[in-house]
Amino acid sequence: MAEETVERPDYPWLKNYPEHLDYFTAFEAKPLWSLWDEAVADFRHRPLLDFYDRKFSFAQIDDMISRAARGFQDLGVKPGVKVGLFLPNCPQFVVSFYAILKAGGTVVNYSPLYAEPELLHQIEDSETDFMVTLNLEVLYGKMALLLDESRLQKLIVGTMPEVLPFPKSLLFPLVRRRDIARVNEDAGCIPFQQLMNNTGDYTPVDTKPEDIAVLQYTGGTTGVPKGAMLSHGALYLNVQQGVSWADDFEFGGERILAVLPFFHVFALTGIMNLGIRIGAELIVHPRFEVDAVLRDIAKKKPTFMSGVPTMFAALNGHPDLDKYDLSSLKFCLSGGAPLPAEIKSRFERTSGCDLAEGYGLTECCAVATLMPFKGMQKDGSIGLPVPGTRIVITHKDEPHKVLPVGETGEICIEGPQLMTGYYGREEATADALMDGRLHTGDVGYTDEDGFTFIIDRMKDLILVSGFNVFPRYVEEAIYKHPAVEEAIVIGIPDDYRGESPKAFIKLKEGSEGLTADALHIFLKERLGKHELPSQIEFRDELPKTPVGKLSKKELVAEEAAKREAAAQATS
Repeated sequence: MAEETVERPDYPWLKNYPEHLDYFTAFEAKPLWSLWDEAVADFRHRPLLDFYDRKFSFAQIDDMISRAARGFQDLGVKPGVKVGLFLPNCPQFVVSFYAILKAGGTVVNYSPLYAEPELLHQIEDSETDFMVTLNLEVLYGKMALLLDESRLQKLIVGTMPEVLPFPKSLLFPLVRRRDIARVNEDAGCIPFQQLMNNTGDYTPVDTKPEDIAVLQYTGGTTGVPKGAMLSHGALYLNVQQGVSWADDFEFGGERILAVLPFFHVFALTGIMNLGIRIGAELIVHPRFEVDAVLRDIAKKKPTFMSGVPTMFAALNGHPDLDKYDLSSLKFCLSGGAPLPAEIKSRFERTSGCDLAEGYGLTECCAVATLMPFKGMQKDGSIGLPVPGTRIVITHKDEPHKVLPVGETGEICIEGPQLMTGYYGREEATADALMDGRLHTGDVGYTDEDGFTFIIDRMKDLILVSGFNVFPRYVEEAIYKHPAVEEAIVIGIPDDYRGESPKAFIKLKEGSEGLTADALHIFLKERLGKHELPSQIEFRDELPKTPVGKLSKKELVAEEAAKREAAAQATS
């Protein structure tokens, strides 16, 4: 009897797909904690974390995870219970993340940069009962107040000395005395070491791939933050999709610079979990500091680095960049925001390392497309879909209508890594997930070679005298000026044209002599008359999101406040 032939769709990206990879590969969905167990079995005695020069092996972290899992279960963590992580990148984050999952709970990530009202909203909205944090004033100081004001039952409080090497563990309390909070253990606070003070004999939980592993809150750029429900299976599969993309990962031999915050989904999947899966050593930084990053690249020789465009721009702009050896980097990945072509080319020239771009959202566990490391590449593109993922372009005003190749519309994603929905938000879920695909709110198109290009966010579109102006296009032109380090363009009301672009610029160090008039003349050769900024404002710093992406919402709010104040003054 002849074998039945399965007809496969002829997607445009297949002709340029990485040669080593079958786009139609169907990875098996598993509980996310199985990713950890598989890594420990393969790399038990290899180093996993380098935290300020103290190294932790997979075996050491595995023992800590088991004991923390038992500690969480003794507190009452079980399926359905939410445990928050209010932590920077540190060993306690990795331990707590997998311990919560093994105990049966759901992880809720919290940004350390959030203010108390934002934290309170997220605690109540997500129904978080326990919170893991550190005894730093900037963290514990906020959570201690919320312990009385919210539904929180307990705070599990770690310290920096317990994970630092000698003598840094002794010096930290002395040097950073003002930064350390006084913890009131009688007021619902438990030391992290006490949580792990047991034999590690936790009770295994029967976790299904469809169970929710993480509640990951969106950044709130489109309103009140919402909790994307990310299942065990979706997160596990997205790691497999990412790992499969590079055919030259040396399992057990890579070193990853972990500077993006683990509380953000890009780093959670693309650095922490991917690194664990391939047995990499994670060189952990609690925050991005350009000098510290350059020192560690030169000294510790990472082979892989993921970042957002502003990080690569900061590296490009460092006055002593040529003094640092960046040759250990084999490949770098930029995500989280569109990568300006000028930032990409400058970094590649100075580092000698290819900088590829990827694309995804919180709602798809982080990764939907990646640029091939080999073969055809296209500047300005976000690449090709990862295995099992389909990019669909739909009509901006008719979301159920799929557009043909080459036409511009809303970028939508289909694939096994999509969120289950927004926690407690049925209407928002229905708006985001239609016809089995995620509607991203990004405007773009897919070309005949299968490469997808983002033009801009639908909500950021500027309507100038009836013409569409895309802020990203204007920003790309601004970045071509060698004095510019960062740029944001927004739309502001214009009595004559309806709207007009306004540019906010951060200049490179030593380039303060550039004037708005000079930049305007530079842009006249690169932009249409309707695209030229009507106003240019130079600033020492531009607003950023917790993960380090440039953020427009603060500038939009500032401009609105100015207009309101001016209107009140004239009335």
